[in-house]
Amino acid sequence: MGIYFNPGNSGFQRIINSEYVDKTGLIRLINDGIGTVNNLFCVSRPRRFGKSYAAQMLCAYYDCSCDSHGLFDDKEIAGTERYRAHLNQYHVINLDVTTFLSAAQRKGILLKEVPDMIVNRLLAELEEIYPDCAGGRGFTDRLVRCVEKTGRKFVFVIDEWDVLIREAKEDAVAQKRYLSLLREWFKSNNFTPKAVAAAYMTGILPIKKDGSQSAISDFIEYSVLDPGGLAEFTGFTEEEVKKLCERHEMSFEDAGKWYDGYDFPEIGSVYNPYSVMQAMRKKKFGSYWRKTSAAESLLTYINMNFEGLQEIISRLIAGEETEVDTEDFENDFESFKSRDDVLTLLIHLGYLTWHEEDRTARIPNEEVRAEFRKILKGRNVSGRWIELLRRSRKLLEDTLAGDGGAVAEAVEAVRTTQYAPTFYNNEQALRYVIKFAYIAAIDQYLKVEELPSGKGIADVVYLPKQKSALPAMIVELKWDKSSEGAIGQIKEKNYPAALRDYGGEIVMVGINYHPKTKIHTCEIERIYTV
Repeated sequence: MGIYFNPGNSGFQRIINSEYVDKTGLIRLINDGIGTVNNLFCVSRPRRFGKSYAAQMLCAYYDCSCDSHGLFDDKEIAGTERYRAHLNQYHVINLDVTTFLSAAQRKGILLKEVPDMIVNRLLAELEEIYPDCAGGRGFTDRLVRCVEKTGRKFVFVIDEWDVLIREAKEDAVAQKRYLSLLREWFKSNNFTPKAVAAAYMTGILPIKKDGSQSAISDFIEYSVLDPGGLAEFTGFTEEEVKKLCERHEMSFEDAGKWYDGYDFPEIGSVYNPYSVMQAMRKKKFGSYWRKTSAAESLLTYINMNFEGLQEIISRLIAGEETEVDTEDFENDFESFKSRDDVLTLLIHLGYLTWHEEDRTARIPNEEVRAEFRKILKGRNVSGRWIELLRRSRKLLEDTLAGDGGAVAEAVEAVRTTQYAPTFYNNEQALRYVIKFAYIAAIDQYLKVEELPSGKGIADVVYLPKQKSALPAMIVELKWDKSSEGAIGQIKEKNYPAALRDYGGEIVMVGINYHPKTKIHTCEIERIYTV
């Protein structure tokens, strides 16, 4: 066994010695591609979504230098037809490109030299482990000779394949040389069919575009925009999270609020696996999100209000969706030509979730929403955002103080800002304004829209977060009727029934808009539940 050649199965052994959610079904899809032209996979997804776990799993399964029956015989993959035919049958080349980048930075080596560094280290280890394969004019020639002598092809497993694209975002030479190396391995009629059984590359970004096409066009790409048959391996499924919550005696409902939101039509909800496991281990729901240099670079565009981006982020934080054109994104960190490019990158980073059918994006869950709140509390945010937050905090104070007149005036003030809908002509438009008016409440409250309760559905309910002494709020909206009627509906249809387990004070807020007089009115009452 070596570092890069046939690394063995110890990495995966450590994983399954911990609490492991069986994702070995992914191997079946790779097996189905072996022996076909569909044997090159590029899988991109956000950080902390199990990419490295999958890489170590594949190394353990395919590596011919070890016996991995004991690791896989009781897993899902063992029940598939070609399980034994491919188990431990190939040479494996395993690369984590971040290690080469780190070594180059530590030694002061230019990033454009990293591709040669990779090849040189592979050559040195190949000659040490397979001395009979020495000779030939270059690295690929020697791999072909190794295949001829041993009768085994290579499976390439490349983790963080895109780190050089991300980190060398201003170094076109480094990117070009790196992509040329990948083309030499995976787009060469003299090498790829002879030596490559399969390749599995993981990263955050899809393969960088060369013009309008992928720079390594023979790869089948599975991204968060279109995960295809790999959707269930993007994160934890709903059923997997339910089982974890039962095992750890944790609330499945709370797990969904914090970590759900990445939805794919084929399988439904997908959860952030890293955060779910941290919550299970620590017995505490909260934010386990980890900022990256990639995310930090986006702050520049958000703080500059790039094409009105701060307003869009504000709408997303308030719970709205936004249309995004993802087609022109260059799959890199420097070619931002529009606001859509920045939003598309936020999707790839996991800060937004994508709905392909209606081409919209939204913030997936409470964990990520908390990160956006931090962004917009930072330096250089726009004056309009600061003013909106100031008004919203005052509105929340007036609401809790029972000052209906002040609340009506505050809602009207937000109505006249850029955050209001273009057509203010129905109750849905009023709800849109209310969500922005109370945007400061997201730090202390969980917002639930259209909550089934009693004999009807409450428009907007704000539930205080754990360990908060604040009262709950039920907001009922009316259009061209009366705020008194809104309060009456809350009582008549017994909306507080949904909060019977809350056991505290409830503030009932009725808001009405008169389209003829163009005036908002508000009534506020308080009740107590026991």
